[in-house]
Amino acid sequence: MLVRKNRWLIALSAVGIHISIGSVYAWSNFTAPLKEMFGWSDSEVALTFSIAILFLGLSAAFLGHFVEKYGPKKAGLLAAVFFGMGMTGAGFAVDMESKFLLYFFYGALGGIGLGVGYIAPVSTLVKWFPDRRGLATGLAIMGFGFAAAIASPIMNSLITSVGVANTFYILGISYFLIMVVSSLYLEKPEEGWLPEGFKEKIATGKAKATLDLSQLTANQAVKTKRFWYLWFMLFINITCGIAILAVAKPLAMEAIGIDMATAAALVGAIGIFNGLGRIGWASLSDYIGRPNTYTAFFVLQIVIFFFLPQVSIQWLFMGMLIVVYTCYGGGFASIPAYIGDLFGTKQLGAIHGYILTAWAAAGLAGPLFAAWIKDTTGSYAGSLSFFSGLFVVALVLSLFIREDIHKLKSQALIKSVKKAG
Repeated sequence: MLVRKNRWLIALSAVGIHISIGSVYAWSNFTAPLKEMFGWSDSEVALTFSIAILFLGLSAAFLGHFVEKYGPKKAGLLAAVFFGMGMTGAGFAVDMESKFLLYFFYGALGGIGLGVGYIAPVSTLVKWFPDRRGLATGLAIMGFGFAAAIASPIMNSLITSVGVANTFYILGISYFLIMVVSSLYLEKPEEGWLPEGFKEKIATGKAKATLDLSQLTANQAVKTKRFWYLWFMLFINITCGIAILAVAKPLAMEAIGIDMATAAALVGAIGIFNGLGRIGWASLSDYIGRPNTYTAFFVLQIVIFFFLPQVSIQWLFMGMLIVVYTCYGGGFASIPAYIGDLFGTKQLGAIHGYILTAWAAAGLAGPLFAAWIKDTTGSYAGSLSFFSGLFVVALVLSLFIREDIHKLKSQALIKSVKKAG
């Protein structure tokens, strides 16, 4: 007899996977210990994180079809193996005192686990929550955003008590077990499944039916204009967000003259609002629509990035940075639901994987550009003005995609009229 799975436990399983792999955002906890142990430079240690994000984007793109073909359970288990090997292998690399082994294990293998683990549960959640797509994907991706806040104190405690290598071993085994248990519960709903009472709500007008504008394969999707509009919108949102994330502490100290301890507290607050923005904006997108959500991201950030260099009031400066980070997190969390709206759920995991190459590109471009502006001008202010201009481009793209959506809706209406006739 077929046992019906609980969709909220499916969501919890997705959160379990994302909280595990999201610990990559706490990488900076290892920076000082590794520099102290081996005399490596900041850039040598930071390269490990950059490689991990690069492989996240690449593996999401290349293994998106694996997720669709073999399902979320096998994809989640594959992610657990790679991420577990990456973390425990990093412990071996530290024992061997080899940064190249660290790049290979944590960067490459761990990065592959990151990419597959990121997309594996998300496409499944969209299918389980046709009534609340944004909320469902926001829940999972919120886990990725909050992971650093959860992992950081654990990492610091372990590094102090058992050393860096043993910290990697302990975390690697722990995350592997959490991801395996979470993956085993993941499963797609049956074709055409709807939540209990959802049909009745549609019939009485209390709920709207989910009307996807098309049902495309990943290879068909990449040939459309709207795919590339989405790609560049996400690329700009992440590039500017990651750039500020990379320099948030020195930027705040330079701009409003706060001390290091206050700046560190600000960075912690940014992390929390990054997570809250994921669930908040994604849930809001269920009510105001994905096009309006992305337009709001860009309008807000055009204004903030333009005025931020002139702001000297501490609470205002901090508030503006926090808004930027809710938009940064919200962009990640709302994109899977937007993909479902525009391309359907037929190969959502594979299309999501292709879109996430924007993350890999932005992960390299954003921090490098912010550092280059600082080196060239002696200040981070120049990069903020440039990012404001980039958001104008993103706003224009968010309007172009509306035109594409309007055409698709018109075509769908003509088809339905012809069928009725």
